[in-house]
Amino acid sequence: MKRVLRLLLLGGMLGAFVFGTRFLIIGNTFEVRSEKGDEGAAEKNDRTEKIVKRIPKETPRQLPLENPPKIIRAIYLTAWSAGNPATIDNVIVRVKDSEINAVVIDIKDHTGVLSYRADIEEVNRMNAWESRIKDVNGVIKKLHDAGIYVIARITVFQDPMLTVWRPDLAIHDTRKISSSTPISSSTIWLDNHKAGWLDPAARPAWEYVAAIAKDASSRGFDELNFDYIRFPSDAGLQYTHFLSWDENTRRETAIRNFFSYLRQELPNVVISADVFGQTTVTYTSDMGIGQVLEDAYDYFDVTSPMLYPSHYVKNFLGLDNAAARPYEVVKFSMEHALKRLRNTATSTRERAKIRPWLQDFDLGGVPYTPEMVRAQIEATKDAMGASYAGYYLWDPSNTYTWSALKRESLQ
Repeated sequence: MKRVLRLLLLGGMLGAFVFGTRFLIIGNTFEVRSEKGDEGAAEKNDRTEKIVKRIPKETPRQLPLENPPKIIRAIYLTAWSAGNPATIDNVIVRVKDSEINAVVIDIKDHTGVLSYRADIEEVNRMNAWESRIKDVNGVIKKLHDAGIYVIARITVFQDPMLTVWRPDLAIHDTRKISSSTPISSSTIWLDNHKAGWLDPAARPAWEYVAAIAKDASSRGFDELNFDYIRFPSDAGLQYTHFLSWDENTRRETAIRNFFSYLRQELPNVVISADVFGQTTVTYTSDMGIGQVLEDAYDYFDVTSPMLYPSHYVKNFLGLDNAAARPYEVVKFSMEHALKRLRNTATSTRERAKIRPWLQDFDLGGVPYTPEMVRAQIEATKDAMGASYAGYYLWDPSNTYTWSALKRESLQ
């Protein structure tokens, strides 16, 4: 009898607890809240506290730097480098003892993959993103807190992802097309790196790029840098077939139309355009890729010729080896770039800046020493004078010659 009474008493106590208590489930946690009042509500389950703290929170979107530096001196980082907290911490430490005040980060590189998750319909539909930078807003904040200017680099018309997903926007290979093999993802023209290219005249491709650019701008990037804004230049161009470009319209007109569209879509955003280094000294040709220096001046805040001496023909300027003579190559190219800007000045071009990409990598058997890296920077300053706007430094491995970038060199 006593056992029965004990069971009934235990059951009553359990029932009272159930009816006198609310159960709340939040995500992967569950919390018990007492009905007794404020004192009871304030008593939280220790297990709940620990679990809630483990749920990651996304860093809010940032704003661009309120007072960005007038002269930008940047290094380039891959998305993988930018997504590594230790690398970002190291860059911040290095910057303190150098003249560098900016970084360029890949958010869409030659793979066509977006470096972080974003609410962009087309990107998500074709799963064209990878969590290379897990908290891009947090990276921007961390760099901004250190006073570092942050630039997003976007590869445009070289895009192995979108070309396969939307072959109607791609350049195709006439050798692969036949009556039994109609145009499809299997007939895409590939460059020397086996990557597909978008037709530069395909309007939906423009809209796709603009969507990515707008998302990046909304996250607080201080500048958007556009690369591969051109027709392809690799071997096998005689086999290219376009679905949007009519092949009668000049290539430079097609590229200029894209420049105009981009400026209209991003009216209040700082945008920069990467162009071949040789465009600075090519006056009567688009080099077969659609790039004309003056067109970039018209639509971009910054024009960025890629002045890697190792990429010039060996006997450029009558030199024995242009790669080994960085000062001469960069100074000559920048002088012509500035001359062309001044000779065709308009209200738009008066605001335009020239900020070159410089070399900090070895190529063609010429190791780049600290003196050679520094020579390019000095050549840029000497050529530009009062119009000097800085530089971007390129090394695909992100191992920079910091001894050439010491802060005292600013003096």
